[in-house]
Amino acid sequence: MGAVRVLILGGTAEARALAAALTGLPGVRPVSSLAGRVADPLLPAGEVRIGGFGGAEGLAEWLAAAQAGGEPIAAVVDATHPFAATISRSAAQAASATRIPILALRRPGWTERPGDDWHRQPSTAAAAVALAGMAERVFLTTGRSDLAPFAGLDRHWFLIRSIEQPPPPLPSRHRLVLARGPFGVAEEIELMAGHRVGVLVTKDSGGPLTAAKLVAARELGLPVLLIDRPPVPDVPSVLTVEAALDWVAALIPGAR
Repeated sequence: MGAVRVLILGGTAEARALAAALTGLPGVRPVSSLAGRVADPLLPAGEVRIGGFGGAEGLAEWLAAAQAGGEPIAAVVDATHPFAATISRSAAQAASATRIPILALRRPGWTERPGDDWHRQPSTAAAAVALAGMAERVFLTTGRSDLAPFAGLDRHWFLIRSIEQPPPPLPSRHRLVLARGPFGVAEEIELMAGHRVGVLVTKDSGGPLTAAKLVAARELGLPVLLIDRPPVPDVPSVLTVEAALDWVAALIPGAR
């Protein structure tokens, strides 16, 4: 009998770590799916497919086709970005429709520490409104697809960091920095201080890889507009790659 396939909906560091770990389990074959929004993504170990499925219905059809083709998916692990709400909802609906076990690998959000000056916001639109009355110079790290709410804020100047060129509209006064992290604390302090940033706007992505900007803001005494995560589907979830690995191993006989 061939290896059992596990679909990892990924694009995150946790998804890559899980794919690498699953390649070491006997009889398990990870298949990682990337949305394809980044032209040059970091590829995980094992089989990779790039591009969307076409929503919950498309993913359910893909899972059913895999079953009919003799290479069924034994489980789905949603290890997408905490703000990839649409993909997470589609995964939950497709797994329910096809009766395939699903697990969400959700990294914990960030926790405020002494010296932090955080102002939580329910959305990017709310964060744009909250900038009224705050510092003129803004460090914006909300991702390339969430800049439109800030486009009309002509009173502010924005330092925008993105992996790739973001689509319009963009704020009229801005500087764009194209770079891929992770970034160190000293590097973030130099960037913010060098551009005289007065406020940081970012999402509560969680995890250590992008937390340096929050440490830098704390050390510089800057306020942070922190955008809360969207609601998530009610599916079994774990916080760590190790726990996700244990879940897969318990689901597939002989995997350990």
